[in-house]
Amino acid sequence: MNRFALAVSHGIARVTEAARGPYQAAVIRIGFSATWLLFLLREFPHREELYGPDGPWSWNLAEQLISSNGAFTVLMWSDSRFWFECVYALAVLASLLLLLGWRTRTMSVLFMVGVLSLQNRSVFMGDGGDNVLHLMCIYLVFTRCGQVWSLDERRTRAARARGERVVDRVGPALWTVLGLVLVGMTFLGKLDGDPTVPVLLWGVWLAQAVGWAINRLAKSDQPRITADVIANIVHNGALVVIMAEACLIYATAGWYKIQGSRWQDGTAVYYPLHLDYFSPWPALADLLAGNGIMVMLVTYGTVIVQVAFPFTLFNRRVKNVLLACMMLEHAAIAIVLGLPFFSLAMIVADSVFLPTPFLRRLGDLAARARGRAWTLLSGENGAPAALPEQRTPKAPEGAADTEGVRA
Repeated sequence: MNRFALAVSHGIARVTEAARGPYQAAVIRIGFSATWLLFLLREFPHREELYGPDGPWSWNLAEQLISSNGAFTVLMWSDSRFWFECVYALAVLASLLLLLGWRTRTMSVLFMVGVLSLQNRSVFMGDGGDNVLHLMCIYLVFTRCGQVWSLDERRTRAARARGERVVDRVGPALWTVLGLVLVGMTFLGKLDGDPTVPVLLWGVWLAQAVGWAINRLAKSDQPRITADVIANIVHNGALVVIMAEACLIYATAGWYKIQGSRWQDGTAVYYPLHLDYFSPWPALADLLAGNGIMVMLVTYGTVIVQVAFPFTLFNRRVKNVLLACMMLEHAAIAIVLGLPFFSLAMIVADSVFLPTPFLRRLGDLAARARGRAWTLLSGENGAPAALPEQRTPKAPEGAADTEGVRA
């Protein structure tokens, strides 16, 4: 009984005392924001045909569909071209700032608004990776994804190194403006329909307001500690949901494949290699399709890896091997079948399972590479030719979001 109580106490402490997986959360933030940003930039010349007034899925058709399913999109607030350009530019800017980790809580909300608005405007655009991004952008709002590898973390670290109190005026100002917009749109009835996203927006805004009030007005540390514990629980729960979502994707895909006759006889991979739409490199596709043994191995290997992966999470070594196999598989899909954004979205979703030591080493390598590049550039410009070596910062235990608010 004492052992059971001790185990329960230890589990509660792990969930509440700190935001777990700070590096995994940072990878998710960077990966999905980069995926969406690259997609928006690649499709920038075709944006009006995909999501705007010149698309085959007209504004009237979208209005009829959204009136029935209640999907959230700010693009339906107006059919003007100017409004569409503003929303598209906001989506690009929010993705870039979230990638850099500037005011991550605010940018994660704006990132979600941008993704949902564009995808729900034209529901027939996408290649499967958009479904993953659609879900993950919502989960990302609940995470404390700016604790490492972000401008927020750098600003906080610099202030603490100077012995100064971390005070942020930009974050509360942004939330004030967003609150006024939220009030106005609610009053005008623009948020009618499915209440899920509006309730989420109001909930996040109120949580930020309460956090700001506690941070500024509380006379003792107890309210701040309580708010920090709540934020840690929400963050850790969101990471568990992200992991469960990734496992569910692979489990359902694998079990559905097992039921298909082409997957059972080992020839399923052969057919997409002969589709012109999925053959950016016809010679490479023909080379792979012409090798029967390779087709059979890839077909059976895909099913085995997808079905087995959720069952290997409690064995670190086996899990890491299958994780590497899945990432290589998605990289191959990006090259051979010409689906880079689908593959990138799935690789990012897989990254939540990467071990922390590996991510820290990866961060150290990136920091050293950045330092060397900066040294070369500054040396060419006559500036100091050396910089101190930078290392990946250690995630602070229970650190608060750095927008002047404990979220």
